[in-house]
Amino acid sequence: MTTLEGRTESALIVIDVQNGVMEGAHDRDAVVANIATLVDQARADDVPVIWVQHSSEHMPIDSDGWQYVPELKLGESEPVVHKRYPDSFEDTDLESVLADRKIGRLVIAGAQTDECIRSTLHGAVVRGYDTLLVSDAHTTEDLSEWGAPTPDKVISHTNLYWSNHQAPGRTAGTATTAEVSLGDSPSH
Repeated sequence: MTTLEGRTESALIVIDVQNGVMEGAHDRDAVVANIATLVDQARADDVPVIWVQHSSEHMPIDSDGWQYVPELKLGESEPVVHKRYPDSFEDTDLESVLADRKIGRLVIAGAQTDECIRSTLHGAVVRGYDTLLVSDAHTTEDLSEWGAPTPDKVISHTNLYWSNHQAPGRTAGTATTAEVSLGDSPSH
């Protein structure tokens, strides 16, 4: 269980599912559909949904690329964390948003697998959170022309190593959209 005292709640963290990020993403439609399913489940179970939204020189705030994909509708009371770095905790208010809600377990979905997803997973564990990666609800673009593995391999490898990740007093792991329990279950 989390090393964060008194933080027994869970949250769904949706990272960077924005037009500019998802434009060339591997298996985009299936991943977005899985994330929509997770969001619906979280809302039905009264589990907080926290949206993370990246901005950069190439994806400025309020641009079309910066907007969340049209298939996902953010709830009016759901927090949006704005970031400029891969780790969703770095120079953001994510930690205070989670602390205010007594959240110690994060269920993570979104993009990009090899950058913001991995950075946030590691950032969460280092900070004491239990972290569950939804194995069929994250994606990335094809960067193989620059020497990276193909997106399917990046996703598979990330799922493999996160399913075996360990840290003292914290849990990590993966589960498919169908397997995820957004309650306080330590297994999935």
